[in-house]
Amino acid sequence: MMDQWTLNRLNFQGCWQGRGAWFGRNTEDRLDLASPVRVMDPTTYDISFSDSDTGVWDGSGLFFAPGSQARYDISRSTYNAGGGCWQFQGAGGQSSLVPDLDRRRFGHEINLFHGRSRSMLVLIWEPLGTRWRLQLVGAVGFRCRRASVPEPERPAFRTAEAMLAPLRGWSGVVETFRPQPGCIGQVSTAQPSVFVPDQFMRHERTAVMQDALVFSVPEYLPEGAFQLEIGGLLGVGLFQQLSIVFDDSRRLTAWERRRFLADTKKVDP
Repeated sequence: MMDQWTLNRLNFQGCWQGRGAWFGRNTEDRLDLASPVRVMDPTTYDISFSDSDTGVWDGSGLFFAPGSQARYDISRSTYNAGGGCWQFQGAGGQSSLVPDLDRRRFGHEINLFHGRSRSMLVLIWEPLGTRWRLQLVGAVGFRCRRASVPEPERPAFRTAEAMLAPLRGWSGVVETFRPQPGCIGQVSTAQPSVFVPDQFMRHERTAVMQDALVFSVPEYLPEGAFQLEIGGLLGVGLFQQLSIVFDDSRRLTAWERRRFLADTKKVDP
């Protein structure tokens, strides 16, 4: 089985470019997911590797970086020191492991890959008094500029219900990865799974974004256990779902990746 660094390299290598749309709170302090507070077009991540253990991450059109640009070296020896990075074959990102007032942000970056497309969703909660409130949502539909054949555009959906209801009963598999610093952590053996829209749309903040991304998350983090749901309709008859699971102490215990295909009894992991 491939280790986490190898999966990271296979997932992210490429010159990724797309329109970045960032959504925040309006003048009435309500989260507005229709009108972005900022558009970064293009957003470009050029991620290359000189060998199997080292590479360079070079980005522009970035929301948080000074001057909207950043460049840094990446390597197997320094990857995932804090234990918040996660990789599956065709999905990867990074997560805050627990809400931490010293850090002032509880954030998650989720990337779902298909062919030479990369659909990225960023979710950020910030403290408001004694609670943590969803403050910022970012979405980018990346395509690799080095692809020989461009990935097609994704269909647009008005609501999460319109996207997810036709997927009811799709068969697939679920894999689990648990937080572990470094590269040696392994993804679990795949188990059968069936898509149930109601189990995905579990929170009051359920929305469809660009590039056929969808999510369902709490606007305010609960005091006890909860989980975040993110998904993408990535191709004809292919839905990928990422669940981020937290225990009663609000500590991240697992990332669960599900892949579903239409009208099939089995999906290879």
